Amino acid sequence: MKAPIAALFVCLVFTCAAQKSNTTGTRLFNGKDLTGWKVLNGKAKFEVKDGMIVGTTVANEPNSFLATEEQFGDFILELEFKVADGTNSGIQFRSESKPDYQNGRVHGYQYEIDPSPRAWTGGIYDEARREWLYTLEFNTKAKEAFKPNDWNVARIECIGNTLRTFINGVPAAHVVDDMTPRGFIALQVHSVGSLAEAGRNVYWRNITIQTKDLKPTPWDDLFVVNLIPNTLSEQEEKNGVRLLWDGSTTKGWRGAYKSGFPEKGWSIQNGVLSVQKSGGGESTNGGDIVTTEEYAAFDLQFEFKLTEGANSGVKYFVTEREGNKGSAIGLEYQILDDARHPDAKEGVVGNRTLASLYDLIPSVKIPRGQRKIGEWNHGRIVVYPDNRIEHWLNGYKVVEYQRGTPIYQALVARSKYAVWENFGMAERGRILLQDHGDEVSFRSIKIKTLK
Repeated sequence: MKAPIAALFVCLVFTCAAQKSNTTGTRLFNGKDLTGWKVLNGKAKFEVKDGMIVGTTVANEPNSFLATEEQFGDFILELEFKVADGTNSGIQFRSESKPDYQNGRVHGYQYEIDPSPRAWTGGIYDEARREWLYTLEFNTKAKEAFKPNDWNVARIECIGNTLRTFINGVPAAHVVDDMTPRGFIALQVHSVGSLAEAGRNVYWRNITIQTKDLKPTPWDDLFVVNLIPNTLSEQEEKNGVRLLWDGSTTKGWRGAYKSGFPEKGWSIQNGVLSVQKSGGGESTNGGDIVTTEEYAAFDLQFEFKLTEGANSGVKYFVTEREGNKGSAIGLEYQILDDARHPDAKEGVVGNRTLASLYDLIPSVKIPRGQRKIGEWNHGRIVVYPDNRIEHWLNGYKVVEYQRGTPIYQALVARSKYAVWENFGMAERGRILLQDHGDEVSFRSIKIKTLK
């Protein structure tokens, strides 16, 4: 028995050593004072107590940050945190503060700490820039991982252009982005607007960072938000996602009711597919374009950018059987400048506004959920095998319905589509990008087949 016991002992030694090397790193906080850190922006209080960094809210101060003096590129960061009294907070990473950007305002990626019922702890927010990059609506399972009024473990992996977060060992967010390859780490005390909210605390301890011999967590099946145009990450490919438009040619697309791609009315430049402004009505210039393939259940992603007053749409379950002279018929994710286009006031209760199921179901309006005109929005349409369908806009689910139900049929009966028999009920159909005579751009069009 001595040989097996010895072998087991050696194995345990090497296993423990391997585990230790995978979790050790440089301590960013020495447990005694704030050496290596500096306060930026607001005047919230940061102090060291019992081996912890304690942040305290101060009324009528902007967001305050305790930032590392050192900057980091690729790293794995782990720390423990606790929030009391429902206080919102966050952990900045690859972040910056520059005099020429909003007078030194801290900006960059943030690991969200959200003890509210929304429960987005571990989501990725872009502080003072693009706002939400990855809400936990993309990954609702992670909402259950946060422990209120208790210590939680945050893990942030930044390797190349891949940003991944974890809460208490549970995968939370996965973003691919290259806007900021390097920056500081910072602990946030959120602004509060009243004296009643002043004096609330956030606690951090055991702050450790690895910068060498990084071993990322193995790939999982998490939804990926990839902000590098027209590319697929390794995780996306593993998840079965593929490009529906290759970013440079017309391959896989043709004109609606046509055998080839329109000779005018559409342009492809610098990885962007655009409808050209014609000043005419819908489908009077180049006309709509459709995929050469048909789809049943799928998860479709696309980025789109509006110009002032523009109107367009993404349609699905398009069959071209109607022989329509205008735009081809199909269920439509509305793309519209709600503030300037008159169609936003037509229809019923706003069912022709941005991200709505056009003329049938209005989208939920999320404050600041829409990007400014000229900025890229992230759209998503999910069609499940049981005919449940979702519309998403910039990380928010804004429409949810099931086609074929009595409610769906009632909505169709009172809409402009009542004249079309079995509208929207085809088993399979094409994806369509609409030419409505206005300039609208698309990129990063991707699809995953669902079974």
